[in-house]
Amino acid sequence: MSHYFFISIVVLLLVLSIVCQIMIGVLYQNMILETDNMTATDNKLLKQCKMRFANCYKMNSGVSNIPVFVDKFINRIRIGRISLVTIQHLSGQLVLLSVFVSGLGIYNGITRGERILSLFPFYIISLLGLYLYFGVSSFVDLSEKKRLLKTNLIDYMENHMVNRLKMLPESEQRLEEAEAAYRSQERFSEKSNQHNRVQTKAEKKCHKSTISKENEAELERLLGEFYLE
Repeated sequence: MSHYFFISIVVLLLVLSIVCQIMIGVLYQNMILETDNMTATDNKLLKQCKMRFANCYKMNSGVSNIPVFVDKFINRIRIGRISLVTIQHLSGQLVLLSVFVSGLGIYNGITRGERILSLFPFYIISLLGLYLYFGVSSFVDLSEKKRLLKTNLIDYMENHMVNRLKMLPESEQRLEEAEAAYRSQERFSEKSNQHNRVQTKAEKKCHKSTISKENEAELERLLGEFYLE
């Protein structure tokens, strides 16, 4: 096999390992920025975190250990079906694999009787690749970003969400009391309307009976005058 084949594989593995580091770092950084405005955040992962915390709080009447809850949430974050923890480990394995492939290229060249100078590209690419990988890793600093994200989430849940969830039962009770008072007021108004309708009907009947009696008296008077004539 030619040097080009082995060098291509080494470069590809190194690029993939660095891309994994950058991708995780960007995701953590976006989440850290969104935690500054957790109430109105549009981040799907943070919305899921808030929803899970609220459900857990309601089901268990509280969350006894919020840091553990946050740790579990962060460790379960996935890109597709692969967790970020797995991608981070995969990044390290890809670097080691690139060094191994570089060693295979050197071994292949030695077995073919090539000079040491012709094998220098493998050493140079491996050293540069390792330097770039560790340089990007220190720049991205995934452990620090993960720590900041955890701190921000714990702070929001302990100082904001817990207080709101504690006030929620009182608000629901007040709402139920207001609805009950509204329903009782409606029933009272309905009874009052029925009573007014019955009273109105009775007054109409009384008025009709009075009119009919007056008509009868008037008819009798006319008849009496007629007979007298």
